[in-house]
Amino acid sequence: MPGCFKKTLFALASIVSFASFILIVVAMGTPKWMTGKILCKTGADLVNATDPELVKFIGEIYYGLFRGGKIRQCGLGGRRSKFTIFPHMVKKLNTGLHVMIIIFLCVAIFFSLVSFGFCILNAIKVPYRAINGPAGACLWNFLAGGFVVLAVTSFMAAVKLHHLTERIANFREHLFRFIILEERFEDCFWICVASATAHAVNLLLIAISEIHFPKIKTKTEEVNVTAEDIMY
Repeated sequence: MPGCFKKTLFALASIVSFASFILIVVAMGTPKWMTGKILCKTGADLVNATDPELVKFIGEIYYGLFRGGKIRQCGLGGRRSKFTIFPHMVKKLNTGLHVMIIIFLCVAIFFSLVSFGFCILNAIKVPYRAINGPAGACLWNFLAGGFVVLAVTSFMAAVKLHHLTERIANFREHLFRFIILEERFEDCFWICVASATAHAVNLLLIAISEIHFPKIKTKTEEVNVTAEDIMY
């Protein structure tokens, strides 16, 4: 049986792993990874809008991995619309990169659950095989955190290098062209960053659990038996 200190650390690590699993699932299902402000360039150019008038042509956009929405401002008031990434819009985006982000997160979910199971196992007993022990728990946490990092990095590349927000804003816009004025990574993006951080914390907890603290030995007093003691 593992010691009380080791049990506590692995129990805490299992909670962190399960929390990471929940965070990734929530992030994938929420449509606010990115928000931004979009300018209806065509409408502004038609009326030669100056700075005070540009407010009438600035709308908003938000999106996640599967859906999103936007408010078009082309001089005639705001028009709200919602959209889904699959199956139509994905053809307009970098399909391979977008699908890889989703795959990375799905794999991270799997490894988060595996690391949760391994941490529970190590909190209950000392496994006979090394791969089932702290080494295995470290491996699964490293893989889970690594795949989350890959997903986050790929999403940043899609936004910054492949102009993801601009492509989504101009999807099926035949008359007007929109340009991006501002982009902000939102809560769901940072939730994934928190998930990767959680697995890094787990690696630290597992490393601490392997530290062997010196045992404090108390000196036992030697009993001197004399002849007088035997007589009594």
